[in-house]
Amino acid sequence: MTQGSSLDGRSFYFDDPDGTPFVAGSFVAFTEPGEGVQLGQVDAVEVTADGGHSGTGRLLGRLSADGGMVSRVGAPFRSAEMAEADDDAIDRIFADAGATLAIGRLNESPEVAARLVPGRFNRHTFWCGQSGSGKTYALGVVLEQLLVSTRLPIVVFDPNADFVRLQELRESTETATDEQAALASRRIRVLRPEHAGGDPLRVRFTELGMRSRAAVLGIDPLTDRAEYNALMHLEREYGIEEQDQIIPRLRATGEPAAVALALRIENLRLLDWDLWSGETEAVTDALEERPDATVLDIGGFTFPDEHLVVALSVLDDLWAKRESRRPILIVIDEAHNLCSPDAESPLARAVRDRIVQIAAEGRKFGLWLLLSTQRPSKVHPSILSQCDNLALMKMSSPVDLAELATVFGFAPAALLERSPAFRQGEALFAGGFVPAPTVARLRTRLTEEGGVDVRVPLR
Repeated sequence: MTQGSSLDGRSFYFDDPDGTPFVAGSFVAFTEPGEGVQLGQVDAVEVTADGGHSGTGRLLGRLSADGGMVSRVGAPFRSAEMAEADDDAIDRIFADAGATLAIGRLNESPEVAARLVPGRFNRHTFWCGQSGSGKTYALGVVLEQLLVSTRLPIVVFDPNADFVRLQELRESTETATDEQAALASRRIRVLRPEHAGGDPLRVRFTELGMRSRAAVLGIDPLTDRAEYNALMHLEREYGIEEQDQIIPRLRATGEPAAVALALRIENLRLLDWDLWSGETEAVTDALEERPDATVLDIGGFTFPDEHLVVALSVLDDLWAKRESRRPILIVIDEAHNLCSPDAESPLARAVRDRIVQIAAEGRKFGLWLLLSTQRPSKVHPSILSQCDNLALMKMSSPVDLAELATVFGFAPAALLERSPAFRQGEALFAGGFVPAPTVARLRTRLTEEGGVDVRVPLR
């Protein structure tokens, strides 16, 4: 029989000479005669010299006689019998914390639904997993559940067209009918490059701030002083409504700075880009209406910097309107494309710096980030350090796991160390959006997945 003790009512220690196989992440129950039952979770386990087990963990709260949660605060005890918590008790942990987003099943207790706390997506979230871990598919599961259960608008920067079918429901099943009906009633817009069909994804150049316009053109306010000054006067003196007249008007002035600006615009082929909206709907117009979800297919543009202009336009607009405090979840898939610490061009740095600012200051204005990537080291550390929620799928790199352990101290090291052995679709959830660090197998998607792997052709 395993015995445990707690000196502070927050953490516990156990020592089992018989070697009962408790594992990190297990939910356990402590029974003290006359004092009821307390629930806890094992954080770490070690094998002792005599072949037994010892370990530590945290207390999660006390149960009443009828199995309900009396308190989410533990109480010290000298010695109590320790056993695996039953499924009903584990379920109470999630229910008491308000976890209602059903994302799958607990690995250690498959009969218990793994659930996230929707109200705690008002913190930034970091989602990572190596290629083949099921990261993007699993992220789709969570976005579906947010759409089903909350009124939180979502905007998705989608570089690989993985979420462009978010409004297409799979064939109904008996267990998913109600959720699919809820999804069918949500307003989901998908904006794509002109040649991809559907609603076009466009940006209004005149809505960009001056520094953002300069970043699009690769102009530095100090190094390129004359051109920057010419750009400042472009709209007022030369007009930019008629795009085909911009370069002739700049050249006609004969002013060296204006001519140099015309050459820059022409060399970058800016007027050939498909994303300029003119008087038609821009992406910022679509977001102003706050659909339930807006998917931005930023990976299919002809010119390499167009996706950065879309990102800068959206992020600048949300930041400029932050005082309205209209909440929105900003999902950035393959976040290393927009959040790299090694961004080189003025445009890439402008996008990255705006995300850094939102990460540091946006939370109180309702601008919440969900960043998904394969490599945490490829995301700027000032962004990573602001995330209070972690979803980790299979990750084999010791360097990346060490960085995650340093940044996300609330995730037990023993659970992080299990990541290399995760199967496809398994994930560790830790932080404010889950009642306790949880390893779960994700459920099946309700909607169609946009991006799929290319199969090897067989003879």
